[in-house]
Amino acid sequence: MAERIPGIVAVLGGGNFGTVIANIIAARGHQVHLWMRDPEQVADTRRWGENRRYLPGHPLHRRVEVMADLQQALAGTGMVFVAVPSASIREVAQDMARLIAPATFVISTTKGIEGPGALAPEGSGTAFRLMSEIIEGYCPDARVGVLSGPNLAEEIASGDYTGTVVASSDAQLRSRVQDTLHSRSFRVYSNPDRYGVELAGALKNIYAIASGMAAALGAGQNTRAMLITRGLGEMSQFAASQGANPLTFLGLAGVGDLMVTCASPLSRNFQLGSAVGQGASLAQAQEEVGKLAEGVNTIAVVHARARELDVNMPIVQGLHEILFEGRALAEVLVRLMLAEQRDDVAFVTSTAGLEQDRE
Repeated sequence: MAERIPGIVAVLGGGNFGTVIANIIAARGHQVHLWMRDPEQVADTRRWGENRRYLPGHPLHRRVEVMADLQQALAGTGMVFVAVPSASIREVAQDMARLIAPATFVISTTKGIEGPGALAPEGSGTAFRLMSEIIEGYCPDARVGVLSGPNLAEEIASGDYTGTVVASSDAQLRSRVQDTLHSRSFRVYSNPDRYGVELAGALKNIYAIASGMAAALGAGQNTRAMLITRGLGEMSQFAASQGANPLTFLGLAGVGDLMVTCASPLSRNFQLGSAVGQGASLAQAQEEVGKLAEGVNTIAVVHARARELDVNMPIVQGLHEILFEGRALAEVLVRLMLAEQRDDVAFVTSTAGLEQDRE
């Protein structure tokens, strides 16, 4: 692993995850500029020494400096972590582009997929773009990577053992991020499949919503295990259709993140699904959760993309019907359970077919 090089690291986004990784980086000996859009949140955080809005009870490290001026936050930094909501990623990337030096390491921690209709730079396209691709479009001279995994911020802040994945085709970026973040309780693993890791982080939110619904309906462990496993199958099959490595989905960014978001009431996507499962409308559930659940937009975007590519994703189809088409939850669940039974692991079946063709 590369030698640790203390210096200024910027973290853009004052939510719970941005705050917790700012603390981790500071504990590694770096000066951290934590940028928050809201000046009132900055003032409150400075006054109390903690982010009371998103991570109460966890004091900020003395080397974390909170600020609302983006130019000030990016001044002198060679590494930037982007932890803003997906709806803000374009605006932040566009502003960041004129403020960072060429070859700056930029690591996206935002989990989401942008679909058709978003405002994009001319010629960049708008259909089905991941967050790192949006950043790369505005910052073509940056060295871009992603960070994803089973990373509930509250547990990380409490010192629970946690693993995450840094993904990029840039080996030096992966090494530098590992060195910048790793600690006794926060383990950082490496993967060159940036697209697969980032896609896994976005797709798992879909199945967290389904799992929340199942929990609200009193589903047993057998049912929830089937749901999560079939969800993993859908994710990996869809990823392969997009050119990602389906084996990536067997790691922390895939099955690891899927398990924690489908099982934990701390997951806002799980919370939203639970609210719908108890009879709330989508609008009521979103108001009740109080935070953006990225999985709602992801369902809409992936549903459209799966139909375009002719990828069979029955859980995504069912969730789309419930959330956007007004179908009754019980009606959709019955149809899913009575649907045709297909192969357990599609890739195993495909491989077996290839082996027979060779004989």
